[in-house]
Amino acid sequence: MHSIIFRVAACVIMLCMTGPAAADKTTIPLAPCPDSPNCVSSQAPESDHEHYIAPFRFSGDPAAAWRRLKTAVLEEKRVTVMAEQSDYLRAEMRSLLFRFVDDVEFSLAANQGLIHVRSASRVGYSDFGVNRKRVERIRAAFDALPDS
Repeated sequence: MHSIIFRVAACVIMLCMTGPAAADKTTIPLAPCPDSPNCVSSQAPESDHEHYIAPFRFSGDPAAAWRRLKTAVLEEKRVTVMAEQSDYLRAEMRSLLFRFVDDVEFSLAANQGLIHVRSASRVGYSDFGVNRKRVERIRAAFDALPDS
């Protein structure tokens, strides 16, 4: 009897430790977008066409992809990295004319080969697509960089 209980418990523990659910628990969740259209996020529902943007995809070494991402982010103008961990990056980006601050966050999902992104304006209602364009510009730079 004890042998059966032990085997069942071992199977349950193994199932809890493997698969996508375990990988999701190690990904730092990004703040949700507000109702206003001045935010994009790869963690928004795909059905939310106003806010959803695809995550960055990579293959190979997650640390190399993370270095590529940081290089791509630092290629942007008027950027200040505010927080950095091995799997999370937050930066502030300022507009040229009025110096409005936008917050940009990245979260590494190493087991999935993804880097989640969120870019949002701090003030105002509409950003005229600035955050989406910025993320796509960073994505293009990220994709163009060689693994380091």
